[in-house]
Amino acid sequence: MPGNMTFDALKEAVRRGDIDTVLVAGIDMQGRLMGKRFHADFFVNGGYEETHCCNYLLTVDMEMNTVQGYKSSSWQTGYGDYVLKPDMTTLRPMPWLPGAALVLGDLLDHHTHEPVPHSPRAILKAQVARARALGFEPMMATELEFYLFETSYDAIRNAMQDTGTVGELRAISAYNEDYHIFQTTKEEDVMRACRNGLFGAGITIENSKGEADAGQEEINYRYSDALDTADNHTIVKHGVKDIAHAKGKSVTFMAKYDHRRAGSSSHVHQSLWSLDGKAAFADHDDKHGMSDLMKHFLAGQLTHAQEITAFLAPYVNSYKRFTVGMFAPTKAVWSTDNRTAGFRVCGAHTKAVRVECRIPGADINPYLTCAALLAAGLAGVEGKYKLEAEASGDVYAAKKVREIPKNLRDAAALLKGSKMLRAAFGDDVVDHYHHAAQWEIAETDRVVTDFERARLLERA
Repeated sequence: MPGNMTFDALKEAVRRGDIDTVLVAGIDMQGRLMGKRFHADFFVNGGYEETHCCNYLLTVDMEMNTVQGYKSSSWQTGYGDYVLKPDMTTLRPMPWLPGAALVLGDLLDHHTHEPVPHSPRAILKAQVARARALGFEPMMATELEFYLFETSYDAIRNAMQDTGTVGELRAISAYNEDYHIFQTTKEEDVMRACRNGLFGAGITIENSKGEADAGQEEINYRYSDALDTADNHTIVKHGVKDIAHAKGKSVTFMAKYDHRRAGSSSHVHQSLWSLDGKAAFADHDDKHGMSDLMKHFLAGQLTHAQEITAFLAPYVNSYKRFTVGMFAPTKAVWSTDNRTAGFRVCGAHTKAVRVECRIPGADINPYLTCAALLAAGLAGVEGKYKLEAEASGDVYAAKKVREIPKNLRDAAALLKGSKMLRAAFGDDVVDHYHHAAQWEIAETDRVVTDFERARLLERA
């Protein structure tokens, strides 16, 4: 659901002194919260209307470097302002931060007050509007996996400053804790605070569990409409980091933080519902319980899977997760209830039948991922794409089938050449994110790694 605090309730909380700070945050290209902390009295007495931020926020990389070569903003254009317009339907308390509330905002053009086309929230909103124009409400859920470390962010940063390396990251568990109740009992100081804090922020948390390696966690929250799901995903990531930091711990949402460990995913569950609330993917008479609409939708995602992968795996590191035998897919094919396939059909013969895309890692920007998946699925619906035969058995071993791109370089080239995405997002948006991918590749190509030094320093 959207935020769980009305503006009137906020004003009353401010009057009582319960809330003294309001975080106003937009979403950057990496899916992070970027914005300002307002004194609550100023916010409720006019600050809620709008604020401003530098337009470089949609051109910087993970390090906040002012990357050149973007059409939208640069030194040549002077790095002007965007309007950051609070979406008051997302207003909520942040129980883990004393006296704080949060509202998400949309980035608008400073002069026209129109949505910035390449802003992640605007990209997803446009695809949701496209689905609604066809008579459907896209419903989604994201599962988030991450690693929890005994080491604090401060200790990690200090080690990097002293030695130039991260050093040994001590996972909170010594062994694989998938579904392990005793081990997760030891982690409850953090995970209970995450479940309860996020629930208090209006996110319907379902559960947390141990995942498939030492120190790996998963947190699940109720499915919702596509935009609300992306909002919730972003707030969950931010909240988990906040809470772990407050307890002297740290987490990582890297897709693959260690080549010896399982990767962290963010599987995306998807379905279309009619605007009056009927499950449009369900057909109990079909062999798999799938309506023709669902088959067209899934066929669209399969057809365009390689073109959209740069939005499902946005970093060079993302592709190191796609490893045989570690539950991350390597083939972009579909199968029923089969975790070796890139696209899994879940809930067959129920009204909850849906497509689970298993390609995305925990490092995604959820707005871009959901938008790209929607765009591909809707292309299949509009074009009535025919669904290919189901894969079965060990899909890792399948030959002569569609593979997930093996690296960001290949995925970026497919993104650039995608006629489907250019039609759905617009040329400027595709070119913007292709440029971001090219920068990630160039930076990774440039940097010498610990692996290279250990391997080559003496023996080369």
